[in-house]
Amino acid sequence: MYINFWYPVILGEELKEEPVKVRMLGQNFVVFRDSEGKPNTLHDICIHRGASLSEGSVKKDCIQCPYHGWQFDGKGICQKIPSLGKDAKVPKRAKIDAYPTEEKYGIVFAFLGDLPESQRPPIMPIEELEDDEGWRPNYLTYEAKINYERSIENGLDAAHNEFVHPTHGHEGEDDDYKVNELKFEDSRFGVAKKWGFGFWHPFKSPASKKEGPQLKEASEERWAGSGIVGPNQMWTYIVFNEKSEFRQYMFECPVEENHVKIFLVNMRKMMLDPAMDKPIADRCMVVAQQDIDVLEKVEPSFTPVSNTKEFLVPADEPCIKYRKLLSGWEKKGWKINSDAVSEASGKIAYAIPSPLRKKQKGWVIDKIPLN
Repeated sequence: MYINFWYPVILGEELKEEPVKVRMLGQNFVVFRDSEGKPNTLHDICIHRGASLSEGSVKKDCIQCPYHGWQFDGKGICQKIPSLGKDAKVPKRAKIDAYPTEEKYGIVFAFLGDLPESQRPPIMPIEELEDDEGWRPNYLTYEAKINYERSIENGLDAAHNEFVHPTHGHEGEDDDYKVNELKFEDSRFGVAKKWGFGFWHPFKSPASKKEGPQLKEASEERWAGSGIVGPNQMWTYIVFNEKSEFRQYMFECPVEENHVKIFLVNMRKMMLDPAMDKPIADRCMVVAQQDIDVLEKVEPSFTPVSNTKEFLVPADEPCIKYRKLLSGWEKKGWKINSDAVSEASGKIAYAIPSPLRKKQKGWVIDKIPLN
């Protein structure tokens, strides 16, 4: 798991008046809206006596601790310590980590790290939602007991569809099956290549017999593309023909090392009738479960420390490129040392470092150990 990236926190419609506890990167956070509806994401541990802030309430645009009533604003600065008296000055050291938070595409995102704004990677854009004419979305969230890196690699794996998703191909019965040439691009959406890449490839599958006339008329040869932005954001395009296309955007949030929550925005260019929302969503979840059933049994559950510990072939090049990016971010010191965190569980509280730590000293809670 890595700091210094944007992670999906909660669907916007699920964040209402009450604060919500969210588990991300093995740590607890509290997310709440202020009086203007702006979402805020803070470390969940009160620096006073360790209470869970998410069990408290929102008071005057602050999260109020349920234990002794300390109040922290959306920037993590303590505004009130009741035991000191009404007019007492709050010490400068009374602060907790607060994280840049944005609400886009119906999802609340938090930047979990300490990079200044000018150096942060982007949130993967969904251009079809910004200009939705001719497109209709489905929003889905689901969880799985799998490592999120394995999940991302699965989405970058052009060879698994033929065998894991029977309706995507010939159910593994085509003797002439192969993965066609992968054509790479540095990125999409104007995203710098240091944050990701993409690829395209033609594939053959029988025209659908169930999904409506547009797909029945689809050519046997189709195009698919996939790619990443950061370690946890992935796009996949499936082009049947000029009028029929799916575009999927997956924002993955590791809850723990082997537990992921996935936010999927499925855009479609056909079957736009709202009555098709549920059938499309149900079909997406069938496909997702097919992946989960395989990934839950993969060994090791983590991506191997060396590519030599798996026998890789040309179709695995996207996974190799992804691992190279992960290695680069680890060299920057952004990878969480989960073993050290686990060993300290119940003894030491840690926090993901926030941008304010670059500007101010005197933090009560230690920064999470990093590799």
